[in-house]
Amino acid sequence: MTLENRIAAFATLGQRLKNLSPDELQHLASRARSANSWFDLPNVTAAFQGIANLLEEQYLREWLFVYDFPQISPKKVGIVMAGNIPLVGFHDLLSVLISGHHALVKTSSDDPHLVKFVVEELLQIEPRFADYISFAELLKESEAIIATGSDNTARYFEYYFASRPHIIRKNRSSVAVLTGFETEEELHALGNDIFQYYGLGCRNISKFFVPEGYRFDKFYESIESYKSILDHHRYQNNYDYNKSILLVNGVPHFDNGFLLLTENAQTVSPISVIHYETFNGLPDLYRKMAEAEHKTQCVVSSAGWYPKSFPFGQAQCPMVWDYADGVDTLAFLAKL
Repeated sequence: MTLENRIAAFATLGQRLKNLSPDELQHLASRARSANSWFDLPNVTAAFQGIANLLEEQYLREWLFVYDFPQISPKKVGIVMAGNIPLVGFHDLLSVLISGHHALVKTSSDDPHLVKFVVEELLQIEPRFADYISFAELLKESEAIIATGSDNTARYFEYYFASRPHIIRKNRSSVAVLTGFETEEELHALGNDIFQYYGLGCRNISKFFVPEGYRFDKFYESIESYKSILDHHRYQNNYDYNKSILLVNGVPHFDNGFLLLTENAQTVSPISVIHYETFNGLPDLYRKMAEAEHKTQCVVSSAGWYPKSFPFGQAQCPMVWDYADGVDTLAFLAKL
């Protein structure tokens, strides 16, 4: 297959996923939820919509323009997928296949169905991809590795795959920069960055940087409509547990009945909890942001004013060239 063939196939796949019927989405969500109860219909639907957006032909062409793949020597690239949010490993699969390599895919036990459905749809569009995709529990035949997991599993990956070219991703989360001048609409949009996928994704906001003296009243008022998140029993259980821990340990915190805020320098926070840290002027903010950079996936701010940040509400809407951990996957694949 030529690069043009691959672009055309993925662009067609994007249109197919964009046009999934309500019944198809309901069926897919039901299958996904059988393996992972966090994967409800709204979040599975959002995942498919996000992938369909990635696969717009104009975006694919803009993304690939700066890379040179025609002379590539195909390698077997193992992909260890995470399962924290639906289809989280799709971008790695896309990158491997569109660059002309062979993908050896190890799905997560928390998301074994959705990726296989997408692959089946791709093979119907372009059957020649059958020679480039296989699913495996062990990746012994892989010549390079792209693996995503926790900080603990990353240490295992780094040891086990040390002799092969690799990208190993660890825990990351995302942060919001607030000034106190945000509108109610912006703060409501920030709620989506916090609550979509129940806060389980690396692009979910888990930390605020706020100016000294910042009051959270307006923020809490603006996100009141997200209260229905408590309808999911696992989120409710996490909220109840984390609230009890803060109370028992006497940790000062804010609480609106479904989201806890507590001052903490750590970037990663538990589900239902947002950490916040204050800053005194821009130099102090830049310094603190730089210190947290190695654990930060993305940043949101009002209209994206903070350098390289997304506007509120857009954390879960990366473009195809927005690489996880800032590591250029295609550049890695082009050098194999």
